[in-house]
Amino acid sequence: MRRGYDVIVLGLGGIGSAAAYWLARRGLRVLGLEQFELGHARGESHDHTRIIRLSYHAANYVRLAKEAYQAWAAVESDAKRQLVYVTGGLDLGPEDGAISLETYAHAMTSCAVDFEWLDAAQIRARFPQFTIGPSVRGLFQAQGGFLAAEQATAAHQQLARNMGADLLERTPVTAIRNERGCAQVTSGDDSYTAPHLVIAAGPWTNQALAHFDMRLPLEVTKEQPMYLRPADLSAFEIGKFPVWIWMDDPSFYGFPVFGEPAVKIAQDAGGKPVDPDTRSFDADPDITQRVLDFIERVLPSARGPEHLVKTCLYTLPPDRDFIIDTLPEHQNVHVAVGAGHAFKFASVIGRIMSELVVDSQTPSDIHSFKISREILTMDAPPKTYMV
Repeated sequence: MRRGYDVIVLGLGGIGSAAAYWLARRGLRVLGLEQFELGHARGESHDHTRIIRLSYHAANYVRLAKEAYQAWAAVESDAKRQLVYVTGGLDLGPEDGAISLETYAHAMTSCAVDFEWLDAAQIRARFPQFTIGPSVRGLFQAQGGFLAAEQATAAHQQLARNMGADLLERTPVTAIRNERGCAQVTSGDDSYTAPHLVIAAGPWTNQALAHFDMRLPLEVTKEQPMYLRPADLSAFEIGKFPVWIWMDDPSFYGFPVFGEPAVKIAQDAGGKPVDPDTRSFDADPDITQRVLDFIERVLPSARGPEHLVKTCLYTLPPDRDFIIDTLPEHQNVHVAVGAGHAFKFASVIGRIMSELVVDSQTPSDIHSFKISREILTMDAPPKTYMV
C-alpha cells in the first residue's frame, strides 16, 4: 500500500465517501480514512432513507438541489443501481407556522421549479392519511422523494475503490501536520502524505480542526428516527404516500415504507446536545412522546406499535447553513459540514470538494457556506435551527 497520495479524505460517511468517489473519478490517487467501520451507525449517514427535494427556503439551496439530482444521476449510472426514489414531496403546516411556506414558494419560483399550492381539503383528498384542519396548507413538489441512504454511501465507496482509491476503516487519526503545502496524517504507527486534505468528519470536525488550532461553534445533537407499524401498512406504500415535512416548530418529517415493514417518522432538530464519543444509543423519551403526540393529532393512521427506534447525530452550525470551504490559512485543506440536512446534497458536495482540490474553485454557488462568515467567529452566536 502506498504512503503518498494526491488527496486524503478524513471521514467516510455520506459526504466523505462522496468526495472520495468524485476525486477518484477525476483520476486522483485518493486515501480515505474512517475511524470506525465503514457503514457504522455512530454518526449522521446511516439508516435506510433521507429526503431529497427541490423545495428549500433559499434560492441558493434550490439551485444546489438541482445539481444534487444531477450528481446522484451520475452515481446511479456508474453504479448501475437505483438510489433516488421519486415519491412527490409535501411541505405542510399551519398558516401561521414558524416556517414560512411563502419563503419556500418564492425560492422555487425564482429557480423555475414547478410546484402546487394545496389547501387542507386538497391535501386530504390526495393523501387521506392526514387528519388536518382548515388552517393547514401545503406545497407539493412532484420531484421530491428519498435516497436509499446506506446504499448510496456504499455505492460511493465501492465506486471509489473501483477507481483506485484506498479506503481504510478502523483507522483513527492521531496527528495532522501541514507544512509547505503538504499534509501528513498519522494513525498509530502509520503516516500518509498528500498535497491536499479534505475534512468531512461530521461530529468530529472540531477534533480534526484542532490540529490547525481552530474550533468552530458547532453543536452536536442526538436525533431519533422512529419506525411505526400502522394497521394498514399498504396505505403508506410508495405511490400512495409522499415524503413530507411538517413546517412548524417543532418540525416533523416522514417517508413511505422502505427498508422496514414500517413507517419512518422523526422530529427535525429536536435532540439534546451530546458528546459524539460518549453519547448513548438509547431512545429519548421526550422525542418519543413528541412524535407520538404529533402522529395522534395529524397522522393517526400511521399510529401503531413501535417497530424500531434508531439514533443519529446532527452537526449544527449556529445558522444551520453548510460549511463548504478551504481553510483561509491552509489553502490545501478543505472542509465540509452538512448541518444536519446535507445527505440529499452529499454527492454534489463531494463533487464540489473535488473541484476545490483540483481547480481551486467551483462553479457552484457556495458563497453562503464560507468558514469565515461572521456567525462562525462569535463566541456565543445565536442559534437558528428551523429551516
